[in-house]
Amino acid sequence: MNWWFLFSTNYFFYGESLIHYFQHIVFVDAFLLPFATHHRFISFTLYVAGFVFFVANLKKGHYRFQFSQFAWTHMTLLLVVCQSHFIINNIFEGLIWFFLPVSLVIANDIWAYIFGFFLGKTPLIKLSPKKTVEGFVGGWIMTIFFGMLFATLFLRYPYMICPVKDLRATAFSGLTCDPNPVFIPVKHNLKPWMVSLIRHAGVRSTHVMIAPLQWHVIIMACFASLIAPFGGFFASGFKRAFKIKDFGQSIPGHGGITDRMDCQFLMGLFSYMYYQSFIKTSAMTVGFVLQSAIKLKGTEQMELFDHLRQYLIGQGLLDEESCVIIPPKEAWVS
Repeated sequence: MNWWFLFSTNYFFYGESLIHYFQHIVFVDAFLLPFATHHRFISFTLYVAGFVFFVANLKKGHYRFQFSQFAWTHMTLLLVVCQSHFIINNIFEGLIWFFLPVSLVIANDIWAYIFGFFLGKTPLIKLSPKKTVEGFVGGWIMTIFFGMLFATLFLRYPYMICPVKDLRATAFSGLTCDPNPVFIPVKHNLKPWMVSLIRHAGVRSTHVMIAPLQWHVIIMACFASLIAPFGGFFASGFKRAFKIKDFGQSIPGHGGITDRMDCQFLMGLFSYMYYQSFIKTSAMTVGFVLQSAIKLKGTEQMELFDHLRQYLIGQGLLDEESCVIIPPKEAWVS
């Protein structure tokens, strides 16, 4: 049953992502159309089937074990699968929204270790005795600096900032798009005292060009430094509760993949929420219009098509004889 709940959850989350980001594909395919149109109901049906089967197979003497497995499964789905879904959505919005948060967490982990190793004296939290206040603060400052550096580097490449529209696209595909305004540098005039100060360094400029992303990355770096580490502390507490050192052994000396991802899940979820709330621009897409048109009745779709055809003809984009509307079967005369 655990595998069934995992399957139904993945079906729901991955289906939601594919339908949202690839509407122009799934809504024009005759086979995929019914699955896309009724995706949420199908997902609910799959989950309910598993729930009913679980209840029907409860056995006397095994209630505690069965319900503990049910709870463990759902907590795992919430903490791992659900958060992974948002990280995948970050990738679809542009690779920068995946690599930038990941880079911030890695940079913070490295610099916190360096500062803690050389300067650490004050313990930070009992769950992780090796973590120190000096490492925590030093990692925070350096993560902001490197975050600005990462942002400046990433926003130069269209492959990093363009949303995913074609899964076949690569770094060598010549990918282009209209960049989100957050990636476009804005001119900022310097204060007179700043101009005077930098002239002593031999720099003669009265302004600087800063992209809004470089301001946003400061907030993201602060989260990666001050909040995301608590994902690691949570994992440490969990391992202590069950008296295990690591979740796995796939990385010699560092445990398993889960041991390396404990902070990344929380950071990925924050990045998604932050992007959707403060950065994403609302734009009407072909896929969204197509999805809305599909929900109309057949006669309404024909009416929409006729109005669109007349508009395109009026704009000189379509020849009047290029397309002919076929009347619905109800109007045919036998």
